[in-house]
Amino acid sequence: MIPPAFDYTRPATVEEAVRALAGAGEEAKVLAGGQSLLPLLRLRLAFPELVVDVGRIPELRGVREEGGTLVVGALTTHHDVVRDPLVRRYAGLLAAATGTVADPAVRHRGTLGGSLAHADPAGDLPAVLLALDGELVAAGPGGRRTIPAREFFVDYLQSSLAPDELLVEVRVPKTDGWGFHYEKFHRVAQSWAIVGVAALVRRENGRVAEARLGLTNMGATPLRAAAAEDALTGAGGPGAVARAAESAAEGTRPSRDASASPEYRAHLARVLTRRAVLAAAGMG
Repeated sequence: MIPPAFDYTRPATVEEAVRALAGAGEEAKVLAGGQSLLPLLRLRLAFPELVVDVGRIPELRGVREEGGTLVVGALTTHHDVVRDPLVRRYAGLLAAATGTVADPAVRHRGTLGGSLAHADPAGDLPAVLLALDGELVAAGPGGRRTIPAREFFVDYLQSSLAPDELLVEVRVPKTDGWGFHYEKFHRVAQSWAIVGVAALVRRENGRVAEARLGLTNMGATPLRAAAAEDALTGAGGPGAVARAAESAAEGTRPSRDASASPEYRAHLARVLTRRAVLAAAGMG
């Protein structure tokens, strides 16, 4: 299909991009890698009056360290996230999960910030950012603000970004020393996850000292499996992990669609949580 007509601008700086967004208000859309926006335009599911192409703003790319935090530019592609040595060392869960996103063609064009700003609960990376206790930095007319991941995703395909704000970077605490694994179930390799589980596990004396679990596609937003996290504390073997995983779907509201019923998604959440935690803890 042919997309509707729109105006187009390609700012060279974050400040220029923010001014363009502020001038157009809710009638503007940001174009980064285009892997979320272009399909919506082509299918006429989005009708922006202005498309703000931020793909040529160099300060939005790259990875750096700030003490105990890893900072990833919003325009950094999935391909570069997967290959970056700092991400692989200090945020292995992010690298591992990003490597499962769609296919190589999408990973070479799609961006970390674009995936998160799209706020699709079936996307792999929002749940990963929740498990990492990450933060997102937005630039707007009034300056920059930092948004915890738990407050960023507010509803289906809706984030807490204001219309005149641009996502500029993603910040995650370093988790070197933690075990990690991303487990998802999907019909074919490139399709959206029917359910996914992002697991981070820290062990002491052979037992789980702390666990963080992000759930993909178990509600209108990505979720933390809080009950299972609590139940995993002190788990020392596969049996204890399996019992804790039975609470993975508590507090969730999975949808019904052509791929799965809510009951099936809840079953998958329990099964995938057990697998992800065992792998992350080295018990598998």
